[in-house]
This record gives sequence, C-alpha cells and structure tokens, in this order.
Amino acid sequence: MTSTTTAAPEAAAAEPMYRILLIEDDEGDALIVEELLHDTGLRFTLTTRTTLAQARTELAGNPIDCILLDLHLPDVSGVNAVTSVRELAPHTAVIVLTGLSEDRAGTDAMAAGAQDYLVKGKVEADLLQRTLRYAVYRSQTERASAEAQAARLRAEENARLERGLLPQPMLDTSTVKVTSRYLPGAEMALLGGDFLDVVEGDDGLLHAVVGDVSGHGPDAAALGVCLRIAWRSLVLGGHRGNDLLHLMERILMAERGSQQLFATCTLLTLDQDAGTATLHLAGHHEPLLTTEAGTRELTAAHGIALGIVPEIRSWPSTVIPLPATGALTLYTDGLTEGHNGNKAERLGVEGLLALIGTLPPTDPAAHIDLLIKETHALNAGRHSDDLAVLRLDWGSRPSGL
Repeated sequence: MTSTTTAAPEAAAAEPMYRILLIEDDEGDALIVEELLHDTGLRFTLTTRTTLAQARTELAGNPIDCILLDLHLPDVSGVNAVTSVRELAPHTAVIVLTGLSEDRAGTDAMAAGAQDYLVKGKVEADLLQRTLRYAVYRSQTERASAEAQAARLRAEENARLERGLLPQPMLDTSTVKVTSRYLPGAEMALLGGDFLDVVEGDDGLLHAVVGDVSGHGPDAAALGVCLRIAWRSLVLGGHRGNDLLHLMERILMAERGSQQLFATCTLLTLDQDAGTATLHLAGHHEPLLTTEAGTRELTAAHGIALGIVPEIRSWPSTVIPLPATGALTLYTDGLTEGHNGNKAERLGVEGLLALIGTLPPTDPAAHIDLLIKETHALNAGRHSDDLAVLRLDWGSRPSGL
C-alpha cells in the first residue's frame, strides 16, 4: 500500500514540514498511524511502503526526516530490520513500532540505532507528536555533530598536507623576498597536488619549484608532498637540471603505485650576481617577469611532464637575463583556467596579464591576494582547481606584479 498525505492547511506555518516514511505491511496498522499523525497537528507528508525493498528505493530517491518502522516485514524482521534501515539512511531518525507482547523489542531496537520506539495500541497523538519531534531533533543534532567532526578532521588533514606542500623557504644570505599562496579548488576541500618550495643552495644560488600533480584529493596531495620533499633534498644534495628532474620522475613513478598520476613543474635557479634565471619546464607554463616596464610572460623551451614518457628524459634549459630590480612569478594553472567574466572562454595567460595591468601597485603579498581575488570574481565559481603562486622579488620593489 502506498499513500502520500499532507496535514491540513490550517497547521501553523511556523511548524516544520516532517517528511515521514512508514514501513508497515499491515494496512490496518498503517491507517491507524496515518490518523494519529493527523491528530498530532504536525505538518507532514507521509509515504507508506510495505517491504524493506520498497523502502530502499524510496530512500534512494527522496529525502526523509523520520522513518516509522514495523519490526515484522515480509523481507526482514526484528533487530535486523533496524540495522538494515540504519545502513540505508544513517542520518535519518528511526522510530520503531512494536507489538504489545514484545517486551524487549523496543530497547533492543534502540540499542541497534533507533531513536525511540512506540508500542502499537498504546500510542496517542500527543505521545506520537513528542516522540517524532524529539527523534528528528536528536537525529539532526547527531548529524550536525558528525559533520562538524568531519570538518575538523578535514581541517586537520589540510593543515598537515599544507605543511608538506607549503614549507618555510630555506634562505641564508639571499635578499630575495619570497611570497607564496595556496588555495584548494573548493571550500572545505582537501588540498590537491599543487606544491612549491624555495631553498638557497650551498652555491649561494636561489632554487625554486612550482608543480602540479594531476588529480585532486589526498592521493594527489600526498604525491605532491613527496615530490616537494624529494626536490628539496635533491637540490640540497647538489642535483640540478635534467639529473634532478630524472630523479624526481623516478620517485613519482615509484610512489604513484597503480594510479596513472603525472606531474608538471617549473624549476628555476636565480643567480643575482650574474643577473640570470635558469628555467627547466616539465610540462608546465612559463613564469611571469615583472619590471618597471610592466609584466610579461617569459619565453622558454619546454620539456615533457614527469611520469608520462619516462624514456625521453629531456628537459631543455633556458637562461633568462634579469634586470637589477624585478620579480618572477611562478604559478599553477588554477590561476588561469577559470572563466574570464561573462565570456565563455577561459581567462588564460593573456587575460591574466591584462588583469594584472589594471591592478594598483602595492606590496607583493597584497598584490597576489588582490590578483587571486579578482580572478575568482571573474570565474564566479564556474571552474574549480587548486591554485599555487610563488613570487620572488629582488632589488627595489617593482610597481606591479
């Protein structure tokens, strides 16, 4: 038997609407429950299903606030009925309907996860009203508590991953100002596989990396942390250029397991004395160079991303002359792949440079924050990707990013 019933319209508008699923195979008992619900004065919708199988379909397609459950159904009975329903709807209030002769059935049902129980033949409208309200309130409170706990765990996990993905720069004598930012692709999401780092080697040169592991979530983030730590260790151990990228690729392939993850990255070595920057691009885009004349994208040779065709092992270097004063900005594609306002196309590098040209001059940290804010405003939430930005300033501060 299936029925959907709504309380009388004169019910108070402030009263919440309870979506109730009655799982009961006895038509007479189902009719009594429906009449009692009308007598409670509650606003409700009632859907009746006669088997657990029918209830499973209902729960899969519709939100339910409270389940009224008979313990003796054609396809399940007793405590098994409660556990089965709880598995189907773990965050929905469950009130068990027991018989007069079932002394322990109600307490056993609550031990199995039901919020409360009612004895058939002893239920009055006032009791049903109080029981239903309390059961739904308790279920909602438990769900809110579980969601809060999950949010705390996500925040703690993000903090641990962030420490691995965004380390403190290791600078000894360098006067370069380092500014970095990282944002996950969605609010409350786990960090993805973007990573960055900056260290000063024993040779006095400044070494930087920005990378992006394919995919999102904890697996990509864990691999990003691994590659970032590997990069720092290898750089401090004296590895450079193709040798460094080859070793990083070997580590990536060993750590990714059966997942076909790959990574793009930009390696940069900044030599202030020589006034040069040496770039190695592994499937990644070029950095931006800012001078007193403005901001432009550098031109550099490209190599293949790590983990796609390991046999190639070719990442050509490009040496860029630098002005006495300037800034280099390395970033992942989360900064450029969002939409460009109301237009259908992506922002892209050209749109990013045009946007930078409109921003007022300010200090590096404020400038990056404003740039990220403006790109997010243009995107309006239509594209979601992780975003990492690393900016290196030397000499007097340029007037723009």
